[in-house]
Formats: sequence, structure tokens, C-alpha cells
Amino acid sequence: MATDKPLRLVADAFKELAAIVSSPNPKVSIKQYSDACSLFTNLFGILETAFRFAKIDYLAKVNDLAKASSSISTLQLMVDIDINSGCEMKKDSHTRCLLWTKRVLEMVRVLFEEIIATNADSSLKDAAFKAYNQVFANYHGQVLQASAATAMDSLASRSTLLLMINETEETAKIYMQSYVTASKPVTKYVDDLFLSKNLGIDW
Repeated sequence: MATDKPLRLVADAFKELAAIVSSPNPKVSIKQYSDACSLFTNLFGILETAFRFAKIDYLAKVNDLAKASSSISTLQLMVDIDINSGCEMKKDSHTRCLLWTKRVLEMVRVLFEEIIATNADSSLKDAAFKAYNQVFANYHGQVLQASAATAMDSLASRSTLLLMINETEETAKIYMQSYVTASKPVTKYVDDLFLSKNLGIDW
């Protein structure tokens, strides 16, 4: 869904997911999860060059989950089906796609936390690089790490980013904080799901 307020859509979608995962015996719809994740494509489009390393793979994995939702209802059932088929850790399995998209949610959370904690004159590049290093660097080889570092140099200024998403410094921080707060129980739910199946989360 196109919108001139992509940040607000993201915040609202994850507030809804957070309410579900925080309820007793939560059952998380694959469709709702993939729909929420797909909203980041607008933000990645704005940050196209710097986040190209994430956007291409991310879109493919979100689309995989969206297709899975046509025949599988919940994230838990999806992981169980992959485990029963012995393919849960294979490349491009639904379960692997879920793990990868969860990491993108974490990377965006760190990015937003950095923006919230700093002033309007602070570097967007520094915030993005910290988010990348904290979440993804350990899973990427040296070549991809170097490529990501080079790409970060092309990031627009913080003021330009805010202009492109039609937010002020103040309103952006409100919706970024909303996402930060809501995304924590969502990513924890995914982590707990993997750990409950003895899959681990570092692969």
C-alpha cells in the first residue's frame, strides 16, 4: 500500500502485532506478519542505495511468507511443517525467511533508537552503520560488509529523509518510538518460537 506517511503505517501495524503476541496463547497470522513486514519496502525505497543489500533479499523473503500464508495459517504451524519436512534450516525455507525478516525488524529498531537518542544534526549514516553492525555484520562476509559500509556513504541527510517521509523531527520520533516499543515483543515472540523448537537463532 502506497502512502505519504510510511512511518505511521509501520508503527500502527506493529502495535497490532504486539497486542497479539502479548496475549495468552498467541497465534500469529503469517499474513498479518508478512503484511506488516512489507510496509518497510516504502522506507527501503527511500533509502534505496544504502539498503540495497537488504532490500532485495528482504523483499524475496517477505514475498515467500506472503505466499505461504495462502495455505498455512500461523507462524508456529509454518515452522512445525518445515521441521516435520526436515527443511527448516535449508536455504529459502519459510522458517529461514522468518528468521531473516526478524533480523531486519531488529536492524530497523536499532536504527530508530539511534535517531531517537540523537539530535537533528546527527549523522544518519552513523546510525545506519551502527544498526547494520549490531544486527547483520556477524552474518556477512568481509566483502558484503565492505559493500554495506560503502553504501552507507550515499545515505541522504537526516533532514532529507524526514522530508521524504513527510514527518518532522518531533513526529518522526513519536512514530519511531512506537515501532521500537511494539517491535520488541514481536521479535521476542519469533525468538521464543525458534528456541522452543530447539532451532536456535544464530544461523
